[in-house]
Amino acid sequence: MARRPIALVTAAVLLLEAPGIVAINAVMARFVKAQSMSLDGMDPDVMYTGTWGLGIASGALLLLCALVPLIAAIRDRRPGRPGRALLIGCAIVHGVLGAVAVGLLGWAAFAFLMAVVGLIVLTLVAYGEPRADKPGPEAGGPEADGPEAAQGAPAAA
Repeated sequence: MARRPIALVTAAVLLLEAPGIVAINAVMARFVKAQSMSLDGMDPDVMYTGTWGLGIASGALLLLCALVPLIAAIRDRRPGRPGRALLIGCAIVHGVLGAVAVGLLGWAAFAFLMAVVGLIVLTLVAYGEPRADKPGPEAGGPEADGPEAAQGAPAAA
């Protein structure tokens, strides 16, 4: 299976999605400010600032999520635990957003979000098993258990 192209496409999609999320939140913030909207008496300026903050934070997290498959593709190694956890969380968020989007925005938005979920999961699966043809800790090579394993010392239980 071609792991690198899958990871590169995933990284590219997440990189392109990040400014889109910031732009969507910018539009929502502009509507909140222009109409002086508030929920249950909240200050409209606070809602405006909060919408911008959410957009910027979401965009930054998407950039961080895009960095994981990009580094995996460059190194041709699977991401570490924090990277895999980040991608799993990103896939879950996209799945929940897809479920909400189908009712609010329609099937096209749902299809896009599910395609992103599919790319993330495909990247995780493609880099799921360690490669047996490359020595090292991921492939269970001699340095997998430290220097003692290479010298023939018994492994600790």
